[in-house]
Amino acid sequence: MKKLLFKTILYGFLILLVLEVAIRVFHLTKDYPSRYVDEFNVEKWVPNQAGVSVTGIRRQNFSEYKINSSGYNSYREFAPSDNKKEIALVGDSFIEGFHQHYYNSIGKKMENRLDSVEVYEFGYAGYDFADQLHLIHAYEDMFDKIDYVVLGLKFENDLTRGEYSVIQDRMHLETPLYNSIRKIKLIVYAQNSGLFDPVMNAIGRMSALFKEKPNKTVKEKTKEDIQKTHLIYIENFKSLIKKYGYDKKRFVLLLDSNITPPIFLEYLNNNNYKYIDFYNALNKSKTPTTLIYDRHWNNHGRHLIANYLTKQLETL
Repeated sequence: MKKLLFKTILYGFLILLVLEVAIRVFHLTKDYPSRYVDEFNVEKWVPNQAGVSVTGIRRQNFSEYKINSSGYNSYREFAPSDNKKEIALVGDSFIEGFHQHYYNSIGKKMENRLDSVEVYEFGYAGYDFADQLHLIHAYEDMFDKIDYVVLGLKFENDLTRGEYSVIQDRMHLETPLYNSIRKIKLIVYAQNSGLFDPVMNAIGRMSALFKEKPNKTVKEKTKEDIQKTHLIYIENFKSLIKKYGYDKKRFVLLLDSNITPPIFLEYLNNNNYKYIDFYNALNKSKTPTTLIYDRHWNNHGRHLIANYLTKQLETL
């Protein structure tokens, strides 16, 4: 009986070890870069990391990332000077580009079309307008040397707050326990495969039994509610601009007019804020511009964005 128990444990351990090695060798799950908050209270990736970003248990998308010394996914280091021309792309996961090889990013595609211009990609998943302006203000000496700064803006997500603070929910992912767990690729793979879903759902149902059920019913938003929210977001935009400043000569917003309220576009036009509207650049394409499993741009979409950005910046 003891031998049987010993062999069961041993063989079970060996099977798990083989699975762990196979997942690592064939890159069946993603590598998670570590994040931190620097001395300027800017949240970013820990510098000088490299790995692969994998989506889906069958590697639906596989791409390499490389975090530079500034803490951003990029094929180059950021070293702006007054002696050369630079463009900065600042934004969320669409600029960060973990869905694309770092050496084939939007910035690299733009550089291929531009002569002697360096493109710096300050992309970080979850960055909103407050994150972006705080970053530019914190690294003012660097950004003052950059000729053009493009700020990605999605109205419904990026203007929900009028002042900056570190998003603690993201930083909770850096706890010692979570870091230790995600180093075991077999656990990460099993989690992404939904193996733990029944257990987590059962725990969720049990927790719900001990919680008081709210009496409030979900009220559908009226047109007036939506208009009120839009006005609040515009006030948040004004508040952030007032606190951090905004160079209208060098800064330009990157947005999709199809999902941007007309009242905000009117405000931008009336107050001389430059913006690049990429809606038509993507909408005219007969080939899909986003990935199959989410709305991030695929290689074709990034190619169109890079070309359109290049053309529009040349006219500024």
